[in-house]
Amino acid sequence: MINFNIKPEDLKPAIDRMWALSGAKISSIHQHYDERLGSPVFTMEGKYTTRGWTEWTQGFQYGSSILQFEATGEQQFLEIGKEGVKGKMAPHLTHTGVHDHGFNNVSTYGNLLRLAEEGTIDIGEWEKEFYRLALKVSGTVQANRWSNIHGHGGFLYSFNGPQSLFVDTIRSVRILMLSHFMGHHLQGENDVIISMFERGLHHIAATARYNVYYGEGRDSFDEWGRTAHEYLFNVNDGRFRAPNAQQGFSGFTTWTRGLAWALCGFAEELEFLQKVPGEMFPEAISKTEIIGKIKKGAQATADFYIKNTSSDGIPLWDTGGPNVHLLEDFFGRAADPYNNIEPLDASAAAIAAQGLVRLALLLDNKDYLQAGLTTTATLLSDRFLSLNDRHQGLLLHSVYHYPNGWDYIPEGMKVPCGESSMWGDYHLRELAILLGRIIDKKPLYAFYNCLPEYKNV
Repeated sequence: MINFNIKPEDLKPAIDRMWALSGAKISSIHQHYDERLGSPVFTMEGKYTTRGWTEWTQGFQYGSSILQFEATGEQQFLEIGKEGVKGKMAPHLTHTGVHDHGFNNVSTYGNLLRLAEEGTIDIGEWEKEFYRLALKVSGTVQANRWSNIHGHGGFLYSFNGPQSLFVDTIRSVRILMLSHFMGHHLQGENDVIISMFERGLHHIAATARYNVYYGEGRDSFDEWGRTAHEYLFNVNDGRFRAPNAQQGFSGFTTWTRGLAWALCGFAEELEFLQKVPGEMFPEAISKTEIIGKIKKGAQATADFYIKNTSSDGIPLWDTGGPNVHLLEDFFGRAADPYNNIEPLDASAAAIAAQGLVRLALLLDNKDYLQAGLTTTATLLSDRFLSLNDRHQGLLLHSVYHYPNGWDYIPEGMKVPCGESSMWGDYHLRELAILLGRIIDKKPLYAFYNCLPEYKNV
């Protein structure tokens, strides 16, 4: 799938076109979406609609406006983002029932504080402190959602309950890191102080150990880089029980958005933790140990993604979907979103591309960089970018929950296609911000740039 001829600067015209389209999409949602219905989640016939499961996408809605301002300087998008954060996001800070604090709150409060610390926006110290306090609170609430693993460590459990370790949740470790490195801590019964840093490290280690496979014979389908969406534990004694899937086909196949969350999450945490002095790590898990686990997990998921995607970088929704065998040479040709056999998931590609680019820069790996650029070029092409001004989505051919039948299937088709999602649109914008910084030779975009002592300069 790797095109070795693409350079980051070659993508600039396509990125500029994307931002022009993006602004109109954001404005349409702002003007026409009825927020009384709940957070916008995905499109049906080109219009954003909601879907009750958990409220995990509202941060992407307002975060997209903030990124739009960052890319274009158009003040109205900053105002849309700030007003949305002030008026709508507070419940997400104290939501005790979800594993999505990183998605909702780093994308909003985190982005606004980052822009202030980078000097892009000029705000007063009290407004900065408002964003800091939000991130501190969010981190402690997320860190309190904790299950112990038999013998050692533990994990932030998913909304399914204390038995459930989701691969997605690695991206909520960001909120624990920000909260901790802003000088905050979680306090429990009898004023016991609990380190969010240590819990974050243990969660990363658990994700790398359980949700990612390394071809070591853990089961009959063990393969380097395969991921399981969910891992189940016995809540009575903390022992591992079985792999599982919610949005994928099975616990023994790879749901590709979960794969992408792991790849991106490992890469961004590797970036950050390499900056943290070794003496700041807890006795329970050293810097050398966790860096080794993250590198192994990141490389395994990157290699699996490259091996199990189309020639232009777009994956199927699950690499083991029931009808994959009917697709003729899927991995050797350009992806066809209208194949009518198995749906693609372009949102997984947008997330994975960011992970590939970040990992490439960390490891000086040409293959990973070119794979990320190849995927990005496809996402920005006419086949995947929504050019229709009546369609509120930005990135087409995103899938939410295929097993549950939630995704819109157009008349005459058998599989979902042609629709967008809040996370797909947001992560395409985030990918464009990252590449824009690389093209302009500016400090790398990163979640931890809101921490003055750790930000990229």
